Amino acid sequence: MRVAVVTGATRGIGRAVCDVLARDGFDVRGLDLAGSALQADVTDPASVANALAPLPRIDVLVNNAGVLIEGALATMPLADFDRQVAVNLRGPFVVTQAALPKIPSGGRILNLASELAYLGREGASAYAATKGAILSLTRSWARELAPDIVVNAVAPGPVNTPLLGIEAMTPEERAVEERNPLGRIGQPGEIAEVIAFLASERAGFITGQCFSADGGAAMH
Repeated sequence: MRVAVVTGATRGIGRAVCDVLARDGFDVRGLDLAGSALQADVTDPASVANALAPLPRIDVLVNNAGVLIEGALATMPLADFDRQVAVNLRGPFVVTQAALPKIPSGGRILNLASELAYLGREGASAYAATKGAILSLTRSWARELAPDIVVNAVAPGPVNTPLLGIEAMTPEERAVEERNPLGRIGQPGEIAEVIAFLASERAGFITGQCFSADGGAAMH
């Protein structure tokens, strides 16, 4: 049975990805800071190495864990900037580096970017920058690891997850999130299905690409 490791697995997109990959026949191992089968801090190499040690192989790695801390350029504490860089950028690097010796030929690495990597947003420059960097990592790793391992990314738009926090939004804030051609916020399962396709044998001739699942907000 093929093994999939998903970071940030206990809620939102990560949990949906675990469910969909399990449906597709994967032995899914969630990696999260708390409350999952493999408990680890993705920013800590020793923690990640310890969590992955029992796994003899990893056929699919999904780098999903991420944080969003909004704040204006003029006032954002440097600690908030550093935290987003640590989780959103250092995290995928640390986890992928630890997992790489276990990924066989034909394996998949899938990174979660964001529509904001393309669009940017006021008050979210640090987050957008880390997701833009994920696109660069994806393209570089795709070249470096070819032809044995394919590497792709998925860039969701606003998705109904705890990270987005729809329940706390004003009607005006929600209207901003729904400002895309499809006129709505996505669901975690819709993102998970894109990831499941990229994890499948059907996607064997695709590498170095980013698939946008954002209701058409960023057309590129």
